[in-house]
Amino acid sequence: MEPLVLSINETAKALGIGRSSVYALIKSGSLDAIKIGTRTLLTTESIRRLTQSGTAN
Repeated sequence: MEPLVLSINETAKALGIGRSSVYALIKSGSLDAIKIGTRTLLTTESIRRLTQSGTAN
C-alpha cells in the first residue's frame, strides 16, 4: 500500500531535488503540504500531479 503522505526529506529524495526546492514548490502551491505537530508532510497525490504535469506553477 502506498503512503498517503511523505516527509520533506522523502519528497526531496523521490523527486531528486533539494529540501529548499521542496519548500519553494510548497510556497508556489505546486505541492500540497499538511502540518501534523511540528512535521510538514506532503500528499502523494500532489507529488504525482506535479510529476505528471511536468511543470511547477
